[in-house]
Amino acid sequence: MKELEVESLLDLTQTIACNIFKEVVYPWEVISKIGSFIVELSKHLPQNEFDEVESGVFISKSAKISKSARVCSPCIIDSETEIRHSAFVRGNVIVGKNCVVGNSSELKNCILFNNVQVPHFNYIGDSVMGFRSHMGAGSIISNVKSDKSEVSVRFADKRFFTGLKKFGAIVGDYVEIGCNAVLNPGTIIGRQSNVYPLSMVRGYLGERKILKNSLKIVDKIS
Repeated sequence: MKELEVESLLDLTQTIACNIFKEVVYPWEVISKIGSFIVELSKHLPQNEFDEVESGVFISKSAKISKSARVCSPCIIDSETEIRHSAFVRGNVIVGKNCVVGNSSELKNCILFNNVQVPHFNYIGDSVMGFRSHMGAGSIISNVKSDKSEVSVRFADKRFFTGLKKFGAIVGDYVEIGCNAVLNPGTIIGRQSNVYPLSMVRGYLGERKILKNSLKIVDKIS
């Protein structure tokens, strides 16, 4: 289904991790490869632009990292990004340019494209967030089903089995997630869509849609 393919959801010119997507069809296929990709990519980072602040942690010289933040290996944080007070970057994480990872936000095994904002009390696990996507305060991406079974992606009347027991969401470019919303495991959100605060999202939300609640989805009008 073309709507679920990488090119339909993500602008690959807006991430240092573009090559990880080149040999896959669906973006969730990269989830299990992020850690090993970081190790390989780090070998080619310009030494005049990145510091290896500890083993496996590569941070752009122009990034701002709060002293109270914890950044674990392996990880790459690109230029002009801000990691704020008490943020926790657990490892297997790539954070793009001009991003904000805010107070008490936690990242684990994920890729944030350029200009992503997860600024207040957010959890992003086993996921990909596209260019200029934004999480409202308290919104989270749940990455494990309650019964710990394999995560599948629902699209119309079809199910795509991912082979993953930990997979959160693929959030397309320019997506806005409202405060305290929850994206359930296996969620895919198309470009330029909006999710209302306090919503629970499951399955596929198409491009340029507004999810007001689980029963009301409308087209987005410019």
